[in-house]
Amino acid sequence: MKDIEVIEDPRVAEVSLDPMRSQILEALVEPASASMVAGRIGAPRQKVNYHLKALEAAGLVQLIEERRKGNMTEKVMQSSAASYLISPQALASMAPKPEKYSDRFSAFWLLALAGRLVAEVGKLLAGAVAARKPLATFAIDAELDFANARDRAAFAAELSAVVDGLVKKYHDDVPGARRHRLVVALHPTLKDTTVITEPHDSKEQDHE
Repeated sequence: MKDIEVIEDPRVAEVSLDPMRSQILEALVEPASASMVAGRIGAPRQKVNYHLKALEAAGLVQLIEERRKGNMTEKVMQSSAASYLISPQALASMAPKPEKYSDRFSAFWLLALAGRLVAEVGKLLAGAVAARKPLATFAIDAELDFANARDRAAFAAELSAVVDGLVKKYHDDVPGARRHRLVVALHPTLKDTTVITEPHDSKEQDHE
């Protein structure tokens, strides 16, 4: 079973988005039969069987073993992954395009970058798994508090300068060089269910 599966096919995405099917996928992180799943999610076995067939046809669950119980054969199934992400590729032409935005302070650009990240890493990971090779990735995840908008703007400017300097230092535009993509993102963290109502950042606002 994969740790994460990125769904690119819109038909598979549609199958996975059904609320009961999502529950079944979660219940099948550990192998189980239809009757066991029915007990776990509190649904009729007949209904679980119906949804299991759709999930199996979409490749989201797989057969682990078959057990003989009296005159019946019981199938033991398992989800194809522990977690799922739906790639923007599932929307194809409607997926956000980073090149449409040029402002580093734009939340829309950040979302477009995140969407591209999911789509590209999903494809790379699928290829690496098929080739049975590791995929070289690196990420930094940190949280920090800013006293005011001026400090946040200064941090963004300094971070940009450092990253731009490193890109210029290590970028080697020669035949055969393996191209990599670097994304650095910064955004406020949500507090419980509170909606962030802070005004959209702009260069003028950051100098308040």
